[in-house]
Amino acid sequence: MEKDDLSELLKQHPFLTGISEEHMQTLLGCASNVRFPEGSLIMHEGQVANKFFLIRTGRVALEMQVTGKGDLRIQTVGPGEILGWSWLISPYRWHFTGVVVLETRAIALDGECLRNKCEKDPAFGYEMLKRNAQVMERRLEATRLQLLDVYGMPQSGVTQ
Repeated sequence: MEKDDLSELLKQHPFLTGISEEHMQTLLGCASNVRFPEGSLIMHEGQVANKFFLIRTGRVALEMQVTGKGDLRIQTVGPGEILGWSWLISPYRWHFTGVVVLETRAIALDGECLRNKCEKDPAFGYEMLKRNAQVMERRLEATRLQLLDVYGMPQSGVTQ
C-alpha cells in the first residue's frame, strides 16, 4: 500500500480526529495496513505488546482469563475504535487476548517505533498519552462492569 493511501486511512480514523499534520506524519512512519481472518488471535494476554491497531472494519473480542470461569469476554471493538494500549506502558504486556470474530482490517502501529518517537518529541508523546488514556478508561470501565456481572453485585450494606 502506498504511503499516501495509508495517510488517508489514518486521517479517516476517529481516534486521530483533530491531530496535527506534523503528528500525523510522525504516525505514518510507524504504520502498516493489516488484515486478520475470522478466528485468528491478534494478541494474547501476557505476551509482549509491540503493536497498537486502529480498527477500520470487522470486530475483535477482548477476553481475559478468569480463574474458575475460563475465558471471559470483556468487550468487542469494531470500526473506528482502537485495539491495544499496552505498547505504551512498561512492561509492555497485553492485558487481554484479542480474538477476531469478524474479518478485520486495521492500521497497525509499531509500538517500539511509537515509543521512540514519543521520547524524541514530548508534544507527540503527550498527544498519544491523552488519546490512549481515554481508551484505557473506557476499557477499564467495561472490565469492571463485566466482572460485576460475573461475580454478582455486592450487597448494599443495608440491613432490615
